[in-house]
Amino acid sequence: MNIEVKSSIKPVDYLDSMNKLENRVLDVLDGKKRELLWILEHNTVYTAGKNSNQKDILDKKLKVLKTNRGGKITLHSPGQKVVYFVLNLNKREKDIRKLVSNIEMCIIDTLKEYKVESFPDKKNIGIWINKNNKIFKIASIGIRVKRWIAYHGFSLNVTNDLKKYKKIVPCGIINRSVTSLKSLGVKNYQNIDKVIIKKFLNIFYSKNS
Repeated sequence: MNIEVKSSIKPVDYLDSMNKLENRVLDVLDGKKRELLWILEHNTVYTAGKNSNQKDILDKKLKVLKTNRGGKITLHSPGQKVVYFVLNLNKREKDIRKLVSNIEMCIIDTLKEYKVESFPDKKNIGIWINKNNKIFKIASIGIRVKRWIAYHGFSLNVTNDLKKYKKIVPCGIINRSVTSLKSLGVKNYQNIDKVIIKKFLNIFYSKNS
């Protein structure tokens, strides 16, 4: 299987992870290294994607890092699984829409393992759940494509402190809240890295191995 799979135990510095991703993109493009799937957590950091808006920063004293991923303003913090990848679309279908659809399916399939039903939204990218007729976001997606190398990835809320979202308008969406597996009453999530890896490889390598 032409992919390296990593799972970091200790929190990884955000900027350090970005440098490693950018370097990996070049190495994959040049054929020097394999594709990458990297699961980790970050210490608390607020980041702004290319489509971000300053009005979505509610706490004006907040430090926000600008990134080159797609999307708006979001938060990474301990207890949230961040799933980065570097995929070579030159050797796959050059179809961004299908790539996003596959990422959505990976998250949905992962959540099914914990008896959580979820769905994508064509208007608001990410994965959502319906709880008591209210819609909550549980996973965010942000990707970038450089010369048909797709990278960045998605984040899934597991046990992270949801109060930290009150300082921003997450992903620019004002009429919906965020949730996590813990908030949904899921207690056994210790194996989630293995579940994410299994679902990701099933989707991206069952047809392209």
